[in-house]
Amino acid sequence: MLIYNTTYQVPFLEARNFVIWIHQCYIPKVLEFGFLKNARLSKILSHRDEDSECFSLQFEVESSAHLHHWYNKQGAQLNAELLKMFDEKVVGFTTLMEVIEES
Repeated sequence: MLIYNTTYQVPFLEARNFVIWIHQCYIPKVLEFGFLKNARLSKILSHRDEDSECFSLQFEVESSAHLHHWYNKQGAQLNAELLKMFDEKVVGFTTLMEVIEES
């Protein structure tokens, strides 16, 4: 099992709208596609900035092939929507992680 994580840095003034948009628009569309599952949105507490907040959005995905297929069919479009909604105010980077052990 893989975890697809995106970490976002969001200005304080945009944080509430960002969380609402992610929760009401982005996550439901991703889950509806069916390749990514078990969405988890978290606020990152270890990184503090005077002007912004950081969030982590994680999904479980079966394989990198499934992730690649999802990104080509939907992910790039959703990223374009995010850019349209928040312009360049929201910055993100992705990390792909492999689950080694669960308890």
